[in-house]
Amino acid sequence: MPGTGELLEAAEALARLMGATALRHYRTNLTVERKADGSPVTAADREAERVAREWIAKRFPRDGILGEEFGSRAGAGGRTWLLDPVDGTKSFVRGVPLWGSLVAVVEGDAVLAGAAAFPAVGELLVAAPGQGCWHDGVRCRVSEIARLEDATVLTSDVPRFADPERRHGWETLASAAAVARTWADCYGYLLVATGRAEVMVDVGLNPWDIACFAPIVEEAGGRIIDFDGRRYPPLGNAIATNRALAEEAGRILGVP
Repeated sequence: MPGTGELLEAAEALARLMGATALRHYRTNLTVERKADGSPVTAADREAERVAREWIAKRFPRDGILGEEFGSRAGAGGRTWLLDPVDGTKSFVRGVPLWGSLVAVVEGDAVLAGAAAFPAVGELLVAAPGQGCWHDGVRCRVSEIARLEDATVLTSDVPRFADPERRHGWETLASAAAVARTWADCYGYLLVATGRAEVMVDVGLNPWDIACFAPIVEEAGGRIIDFDGRRYPPLGNAIATNRALAEEAGRILGVP
């Protein structure tokens, strides 16, 4: 049974592999298709996940897999690998480099290790409970900014805030901050974990979108919860913050 260190190394290797596979397609003449939910998908998404599944099958044959493009494969043990080969496909297909390849190893409700590779910008995050969060091989931490008027706040896509209360909360937060930006997707969590932004707000999430960021944000000293104040799982939406602004951001966003 692999330990935490081995799983952390494996998650990192797999995120790198998916990222490198997707990068070969980046800024090429890709055909963009639409999935049933209207989101885009390309050959890059499918090839990267296919390669990842083959990698897991060879090294961890008893483990299950849940991926964005090819669904679930039951395992004989208790562990499952969550795969998002290209998080931020809308950015990817437009040549915007703020996309990533995400891997989480979970067992029940526990995330054992998480990794996020950002090959178009040459950055990598890995973390596991009790093992710290590492950015390009260097231990990283959230910022210590404690005033919202000095903070950078992020989200992926404002129209995704379909609930009027959630939209109002985001708009209030954004108007109070020093800087408010979108284009975030997975890159927003990278910025919070490395101290370059203070709050990332996301909605409409699947497990493969967010699981890896639970240990990444927490091991970097931050907090990641949903709009009901719960930690992972389920995190169908997420608020990732540094510790200093967690309470204020949560209050503005309506966290009970």
